[in-house]
Amino acid sequence: MNKNLFVGNLSYDATADQLRDLFTTAGTVVEAKVIYDRYTNRSRGFGFVEMATEAEAQEAIEKLNGQELVGRQIRVDEARPRRRERSPSSYRYSRW
Repeated sequence: MNKNLFVGNLSYDATADQLRDLFTTAGTVVEAKVIYDRYTNRSRGFGFVEMATEAEAQEAIEKLNGQELVGRQIRVDEARPRRRERSPSSYRYSRW
């Protein structure tokens, strides 16, 4: 089963290819992506890496947490599930 990892404190110049290259030292990388702001198209300073197995993901956390990538020490943790999206009805205005 694939395991998703959160990679924080990324340099704004880091690319998905650089992430993939770094994480292949810990195992098989299924997917690597850097998250970009939709309006400015600038990196938001974090990304996600999907490893092939839980064992490889655990090895990546132990081996790569605190390593340097493009001049910054990255933080590697298990990715948490995405927060549920708010429905349009939750944006209602309340009266005083």
